[in-house]
Amino acid sequence: MTVPLKTSRTLLLVDDDVNVISALRRTLRRDSYTILTANSGKEGLDLLAKHEVGVVISDQRMPHMTGVEFLSQVKQLYPKTLRIILSGYTELKSVTDAVNQGSIYKFSTKPWDDDLLRDNIREAFQYYEMEQENTRLSRELQSANNKLFTLNQNLEQKVADKTREMIHSINVLQISQEILEHLPIGIIGIDEQHMIVVSNRFTEALFGQTPGCLLGLMAEDVLPETLLRLLPDIYTDNFAPLDGGIITLSDDVSMQISIRRIGNISLSKGIILLLTPLMLSCKN
Repeated sequence: MTVPLKTSRTLLLVDDDVNVISALRRTLRRDSYTILTANSGKEGLDLLAKHEVGVVISDQRMPHMTGVEFLSQVKQLYPKTLRIILSGYTELKSVTDAVNQGSIYKFSTKPWDDDLLRDNIREAFQYYEMEQENTRLSRELQSANNKLFTLNQNLEQKVADKTREMIHSINVLQISQEILEHLPIGIIGIDEQHMIVVSNRFTEALFGQTPGCLLGLMAEDVLPETLLRLLPDIYTDNFAPLDGGIITLSDDVSMQISIRRIGNISLSKGIILLLTPLMLSCKN
């Protein structure tokens, strides 16, 4: 993972000896840190409450609050801040215990090695910034997951709404088909290629076909010549609907015919023929 460089790295130095603070400043002046200083643990906590600090260096032997005690509080209040302690050999037992408990990231003995201390601080800032970057990426990932969850919920709702709409449309279509089948008039739908694409039971019986046999046949192959002569040229703009025309299909069967263009409220193209028995028409 590539960690972006920080424009400012803030370091807190805590020691009751001003000479030690000055010596640390001289050691670190080449590293371009923003350096805060405090002469006690309490002053250090006050500064931490006001500033975002990446690394804290504290002396162990201070009055009122030892370095271990101070850094233990820093861990509780600012767990992401890296903690380094300076101690003498006589204090190693308490410092080692603090390291084992996780209160301290690293410790350096007094007197310190300048290069080693600078390397430790640089490494601590890199670790701190990596943790900050991981936190940022985790927030972004959580935000992306939340947005994805919301999108999935919206998509599921849209799918559910569309499914209900489709089921409703299918139900309406089935009801319409059932009504079509029971109408006492003949209905024939013919597409632009003159293929029969719609017919009901009345039409099938009228032309002596079993139910469904007209579908897919060409109109010229199954409809009588007297009916074919009335079919308009559905490809031209001169199409004119026909209402009330009378045709005789046999000696005892006469029909009133109506012709309409298909496509005003659908994507289909063609014509629809309505064949009403003449006696039924007269009664109406």
